[in-house]
Amino acid sequence: MIVVNDCSSDQTEQVMKAYMQQYPDAGIKHFTHERNMGKGAAIHTGIANATGDYLIVQDADLEYDPEEFNDLLRPVLKGVADVVYGSRIMGSNPHRILFFWHTIGNRFLTFISNMFTNLNLTDMETCYKLFKTSMVQSLHLKEKRFGFEPEVTAKISRIPGVRIYEVGISYYGRTFDEGKKINWKDGVRAIYCILKYNLFCR
Repeated sequence: MIVVNDCSSDQTEQVMKAYMQQYPDAGIKHFTHERNMGKGAAIHTGIANATGDYLIVQDADLEYDPEEFNDLLRPVLKGVADVVYGSRIMGSNPHRILFFWHTIGNRFLTFISNMFTNLNLTDMETCYKLFKTSMVQSLHLKEKRFGFEPEVTAKISRIPGVRIYEVGISYYGRTFDEGKKINWKDGVRAIYCILKYNLFCR
């Protein structure tokens, strides 16, 4: 397991060091950014240091349930997938009811992304993305914040012969009072990234 602390102010560093001292054989690799660089930057660090055959992105806020890793792994273990997205839209798993306009925004961004990638994803903006490690490490990823999602989707879709699957997952979303940070500016940036990485940056 790779844990990246993106200069958090919530005791992440202390908690991780204490846990690793208590469980030295847990197989955890811990990396710390000296300044806050954004979600995408944290994922870049994780990808660069991954050594397994496949990797899954997991946000620390637990809006997504790690027990569902097996759901994403199933198409891989069957030998049919290189990449698996966990969709908050499809399936019958629990979903917390929250923001109407966030849902519309996510579906709109997925729609625009699909137009350019020629994929039929239902949830491009999902956190849960499983990649064949060598495949995602071959990409030159640039986006430091939430632009990671449309950038990696654009670039992974252009890999010849890539097999992309999608499975339904649970979603235990947070309110802004509970710490959610994404806002309308990130949506505008996502549109910019969709256009940039599908039309101009290859």
